[in-house]
Amino acid sequence: MNRLLDSAWKLPFALVVGLLAGGLAGWLAGGHVATGVALVAVAEIVLLLTHLRHIAKTMINSSTPDKNNDPDQPRHDRFMMRSRRLAANLHDLRRAAGNLPDAIVLLDQDQHVRWFNHAAESLLGLRRPQDRGIVLRDKLHNSELAGWLEEPSPEPLNDVSAPGQPSRHINVTMLPFGQRQRLLLARDISHMSRLEQIRRDFVANVSHELRTPLTVIHGYLELLDPEDVPHLAPVLGEMRAQSKRMGQIVEDLLTLSRLETQDHVSEERVQMAPLLATLRKEAEALSQGRHTITVESTAELDLLGSPKDLHSALSNLVSNAVRYTPTGGRITVRWERTAEGANYSVTDTGYGIPADHLSRLTERFYRVSSSRSRDSGGTGLGLSIVKHVLGLHQARLDIRSTPGQGSTFTCCFGPERLLTPEVHDVSKPLDVH
Repeated sequence: MNRLLDSAWKLPFALVVGLLAGGLAGWLAGGHVATGVALVAVAEIVLLLTHLRHIAKTMINSSTPDKNNDPDQPRHDRFMMRSRRLAANLHDLRRAAGNLPDAIVLLDQDQHVRWFNHAAESLLGLRRPQDRGIVLRDKLHNSELAGWLEEPSPEPLNDVSAPGQPSRHINVTMLPFGQRQRLLLARDISHMSRLEQIRRDFVANVSHELRTPLTVIHGYLELLDPEDVPHLAPVLGEMRAQSKRMGQIVEDLLTLSRLETQDHVSEERVQMAPLLATLRKEAEALSQGRHTITVESTAELDLLGSPKDLHSALSNLVSNAVRYTPTGGRITVRWERTAEGANYSVTDTGYGIPADHLSRLTERFYRVSSSRSRDSGGTGLGLSIVKHVLGLHQARLDIRSTPGQGSTFTCCFGPERLLTPEVHDVSKPLDVH
């Protein structure tokens, strides 16, 4: 009995230690301390509910006073007081778990619902007591979560409609718990989704409004002849370059806004041989003989998707390699088969990128070196466009780089996007307009 009591009083301390560990894990994972704490707290709350219930029942049953043993009565009183405290802790923990804003559902190995909180009723449409013991995937068979729940180890699912309230959006995560049990967590992100939509609309509207005045300014600058005002020739040249760059930023912002609002792309054949020939000509024109440019194609495959968007993404990688590779460097473009599908990669011998910057390269306007990026003429949006285009084609971007040695940017396409090539003239550039 004493060992049982000792274990019972250690449980609250385990919760505190777990919370601290969760906070540390969240901080190490990227600064999200609250997320780490929440995940561990939820798991430990459910665990404590089970243990405290068992301990309380055991202590109550074992602490019945013995009328024939009066000297031991104070000990039984202490047992009863401790059991009442444990019951109060159990009640508080159940209330805390039940009132969490995130939906929590405890599932067994066959996805039968063992327990869920109040948020699960509003977000997932569960009802008590009739939904206790049901198979969750059967309950949600008409929602976006149905297929996700059938996966053995589902990855976190972002921004889907809440089954209980389709007008709201949720993020869903499945965590292993206990002995072959799982914990489903769903967080309401409707407010964040609305803010993101406002941001997208603002960027799209501002970019659209800037396009016309910038076009007018650039047009008038082109009409001015530096020979008519020799002392202003350097100024006119810089104004032309900067107005052109501003125009390109606006066009890239409009492209990004369009890609962010798309959920699918056109299903057309993209012939890779002429596309690679076009990319090589563009790279040579941008390089102007300063680099050695090589194209290696061994895949003998075409792609299924949007010709315009794919050309934009693949061209961005080539132009970045030219801009950030010093004179005399090498740039190699490869199109090759892999065990998972096919890869398009661009390798350069440029400056390289420190490892702590790699995860943020696809953010809008993120720059490893601000001065070098501006001197190169880039807009800071190219890799964001690449990421969104690949996402629409169910592909991903892999980045490997060593400072001082160069970088390799790889677009990994799955087998569902690959086609056997048709007979075509590789010398003819691909029309992507």
